[in-house]
Amino acid sequence: MPRVPPPFVAYLRVYEPLRAFEPGPRSRLERALADGALSVTDAGNREREVWLRTQLATPPRLLPGDRADGTAARGPLQVLSLDPADVPGADPSVGPLVCPLDLRTRAAVALVGFLATASPVLVRAALPASPRGAAAAMRSRAENVTSELGSSAVHVMSSSWTVPLPWFALVDPADRRADLTARPSTARRVHWYATIKDARTRATRAHNVVQRTLGDSEPAQVLADAARWLAHFDPASAVELDYGGLVQLMDDEALRSDTSAQDVHAAVDALEDGNAEQVAVHYERLREFWTEFATYERFG
Repeated sequence: MPRVPPPFVAYLRVYEPLRAFEPGPRSRLERALADGALSVTDAGNREREVWLRTQLATPPRLLPGDRADGTAARGPLQVLSLDPADVPGADPSVGPLVCPLDLRTRAAVALVGFLATASPVLVRAALPASPRGAAAAMRSRAENVTSELGSSAVHVMSSSWTVPLPWFALVDPADRRADLTARPSTARRVHWYATIKDARTRATRAHNVVQRTLGDSEPAQVLADAARWLAHFDPASAVELDYGGLVQLMDDEALRSDTSAQDVHAAVDALEDGNAEQVAVHYERLREFWTEFATYERFG
């Protein structure tokens, strides 16, 4: 049977040291690591499988990981693991860094956002068979799930079909890792690692520059959201920007010539220097590279 390709999703992940978790979750994470962490290339497939099981269940579940009564199923945690020695500037003595997929909580956050911002027409189209008042009940259940986070946050942000350009401001362009030699047991990958300290510093600096020059624009809002999100995690954590399944949309030549991170950093520098011509040059290069892939969402 042919291998099913991973979904066309890019990821921004935070990997935390085990010491950052409360005793209960930490014990479950330790068991998950002992059983074997997921490979990064399998994470997208695993999430898709859980989503499909949610929708095919009888009756369908509101959130992945739900029991029929809406409570959380207590199965094994799905986690990714990272050796801090692989992260430039990280402290290897903190031990393995872990990234729980947090799929149920991420779904709840997304559902709350959709129900809060979507028009009534769109909500009715998405929930055509739901009884009156179902949307409010769904929102209440989803909010209860998100409240379980307390002062913490989900460890994964994702984006379908494209990478939000402000995400590139969090990483060092020189730390790009590209594995374009697909082997039977692996997949092509493009990703970056950064310490969370460096990612926070870069996010704050880029946000200040963009807000000062462009005001409360969408890039400024994305950077502000990223900075607030990163503030929830242990100072010894690491951040990963991963093209994930988007590499399936790009051939090796495109990936080798990709200068997205360099262009974003250069555009921020040009904004700071007031060099509008250079800002336009780098923005146009980014637009040319990413617009093609974003259109696949509508026409692919």
